[in-house]
Amino acid sequence: MEDKNQTAVTEFLFLGLTDHLHQQIVLFATLLFIYLVTLGGNLGMITLIWIDSRLHTPMYFFLSHLSFVDTCSSSSIAPKMLGDIFAEKRGISFMGCAAQMWCSGLFVGTECFLLASMAYDRYMAICKPLFYTLIMSQRVCVQLVAGPYAMALISTMTHTVLTFCLPFCGPNVINHFFCDISPLLSLACADTWTNKLVLLILAGAIGVLSGLVITVGLVITVSYVCILVAILKIQTADGRWKAFSTCSSHLAAVSILYGTLFFIYVLPDSGSSFDINKVISLFYTVVIPMLNPLIYSLRNKEVKNAFRSKFERKMQ
Repeated sequence: MEDKNQTAVTEFLFLGLTDHLHQQIVLFATLLFIYLVTLGGNLGMITLIWIDSRLHTPMYFFLSHLSFVDTCSSSSIAPKMLGDIFAEKRGISFMGCAAQMWCSGLFVGTECFLLASMAYDRYMAICKPLFYTLIMSQRVCVQLVAGPYAMALISTMTHTVLTFCLPFCGPNVINHFFCDISPLLSLACADTWTNKLVLLILAGAIGVLSGLVITVGLVITVSYVCILVAILKIQTADGRWKAFSTCSSHLAAVSILYGTLFFIYVLPDSGSSFDINKVISLFYTVVIPMLNPLIYSLRNKEVKNAFRSKFERKMQ
C-alpha cells in the first residue's frame, strides 16, 4: 500500500437490489415467500427420506444431501438480504463478509460436485442395473458425498483466504446484495491480476465456479451420453420412458444450475453489468434452492407416494 494514510476497511456496504419503496415491498414479500418455501421443501424432503424406509436408497441418499446443501446455501444469503432490503445502512463486517463468501462458495461448490455424483448414480442405475446394488454400496455412496464437500471446502477456502489477504483501503461499497468475489476484487487497492491468476489456477475466484462448471459438467455430460445410448437400446417404449423418467429430474436440476453459473462465471463479458449479475445471482442463490425439491418431488412417483402414505396415515 503506497499511501500510508489510507485506512484499512473494517466493514463493507451493499448497494442492494433497489432503493424504490414499492419495489422493495414486492421484493421482500416475494423473496420471503421463496425462502420459506425453500426451507419447507428441502427440510420436508430430508425428513421424508429419513422416516420412509422405501426411500433408503442411494438416489435418495444423494437427494437428502442436495436438500441439505440447498437449505444451507439459501440460508447463507437470504436472511441477510431480506434484512437489508428496508435498511438505511446495508453493512457487513470485514469478517462477516469473509464468512458469507466462504459459506456461499462452500455450498454452491458442493452442489456442483454433488450433481456429478448423482449423475454417476443414475448412470449406474440405467447402464449397469444388474451390478447397481453391488457397485453403489453404502461405502461408495458415503465417498461420493464426502468427496464434493471436501473438494468444495478446498476451493472455497482457497479463494476466500487469497481474496481477503488483499488490502482493502476504500471505497467499501459493494455493488451487490452479498459478498461475491467479482465486486470484491474490484474494491481491492492493489493489483489483482496476479491474485486472479493464482485463484484461477487453484480453482478459486471467478475461475472456481467456471472450473467446476467445465470439469464437473464434462463428467455429467459423459454420463448422460452413456445413459442416452443405453435408453435407446431399450426395445419397449414403456421401458425407455421409465428409464428416462428416473434421470429427467436430475437433468432438469443440472441444466438450471449450470446454465446460470455458466452465464455468470464462464461468460463474464455477457454479464459485465453488475445489475445483470445481481439478477442472475439472485436466481442461483435464492430461486434454485427452492426449485430443486419441487422438481424432484413433482416428477418422482416414489416421493409422491411416500408423501401421500405419510399424509393419509396422519389423517386417520
